[in-house]
Amino acid sequence: MQFSLRKTEDIQDHILAVAFIFLAFLFLVVRHEGGLQTVRKVSVVAISFMEQPLGQFRVYRTALQTNEELGRQNIMLQDELSRLRSVQEENRALRDLIGLRDTLDHDLVPAKIVAKTLTGINNSLTINIGSSDGVEPGMALINSEGLIGQVILTSSGHALVMPFNNALFRASARIQGNRAYGIVSWNTEQPNELVMNYVPQTINVETGSVVETSGYSNQFPARIPIGTVIRTEFEEGRDTQQIFIQPFVPLHQIAEAFIVRFEPEPEVDELILQYEGLFQ
Repeated sequence: MQFSLRKTEDIQDHILAVAFIFLAFLFLVVRHEGGLQTVRKVSVVAISFMEQPLGQFRVYRTALQTNEELGRQNIMLQDELSRLRSVQEENRALRDLIGLRDTLDHDLVPAKIVAKTLTGINNSLTINIGSSDGVEPGMALINSEGLIGQVILTSSGHALVMPFNNALFRASARIQGNRAYGIVSWNTEQPNELVMNYVPQTINVETGSVVETSGYSNQFPARIPIGTVIRTEFEEGRDTQQIFIQPFVPLHQIAEAFIVRFEPEPEVDELILQYEGLFQ
């Protein structure tokens, strides 16, 4: 019994000690509430400082994902816009060709240009129609802006065209508004120009005048536009002048065209052959 009483007294001492410690801590908290608030503030600032890099990383990662998605959408929109512009340009060209078809007296056969060689002196174009469509060598290729070239070879389904920027190209031409006639060829020294030769110096040729086919060579029908006059130069030692021309048709951009079903008069060709035979 004595041993049990001692054990109970020890437990009571421990309970009282814990109670006193709790009360002391409670008094400490009450007396130093401002200090705890400071500790809390410091803790919040420290945690905020630690979270700031993590927050910036999350923002950066979100921005990367957003930019990637916007870039993908931008590419899709640019592709769609490019296709719409291509369709619009094709529709405009086709409308112009239909209008041209209604104004010319000769039959026109629609064609698409499927290949181009425009980097040398013997340039050529390939179209998707040929002899089975009534295309023959010598026929002109045109679009709504003017003369493109002349057919030189045909197969059943395709034809090879010599464009005006070929060293062998020749066309009989005239200047609208006066009686200036000459031969148009490619100016190899200035690849973006044509030149009209054999025009007398006595004929006044104004800049901006329109040059068109004359129809006198029995090669091209008359009144097909070729280009506009950009300058003239007198030839030294001769009574002729050279007329430099800016072509109407941009060969690098064309995709649709017409073949003009123009057949030379056989009698005219026969007379030309007979004339040439007189000098042989």
